[in-house]
Amino acid sequence: MLTIRQRAGKQTETGLPWSIMAAHSFTDDELLTYLDEMLSVERMAAVEQALRGTDVLRRRLASLARRRDQGVHSVGEIWRRRRCSCPSRSQLGSYLLGTLDAKLVDYFDFHIQTIGCRYCSSNLHDLEQAMQATPEIQQRRRKFFQSSAGYLRKDDH
Repeated sequence: MLTIRQRAGKQTETGLPWSIMAAHSFTDDELLTYLDEMLSVERMAAVEQALRGTDVLRRRLASLARRRDQGVHSVGEIWRRRRCSCPSRSQLGSYLLGTLDAKLVDYFDFHIQTIGCRYCSSNLHDLEQAMQATPEIQQRRRKFFQSSAGYLRKDDH
């Protein structure tokens, strides 16, 4: 399979140069999401390969970045930057513990596995690592809890 750079001088079945086809194979939203490093690994790689081989796409991406940096924001951009669709870290912890409502679990599965949110996947991985504590860490936690237990008792009033 030829890379986009190798195809650059060749034409597609439609008669358009490959560089033009590559430049238009990504939406503005995808390119902005690429800048925020929120695309799936596979799609990030595809954008990067296309950027290496096409000046048109590089200029388009630079234009989008300038427009974004000048304060021209779409609702979708604000949504992505603020991560409005991402669960909180405590919700991800509840997800791992299996204490969430089934509809919320379905959404988290979709968000993490289907959409491939790298931010949430990273948080989830970090929480999974924290749950697999070594015996020393578990013993330290147990001692901390036991020393704090007296403060947590209800008053006998």
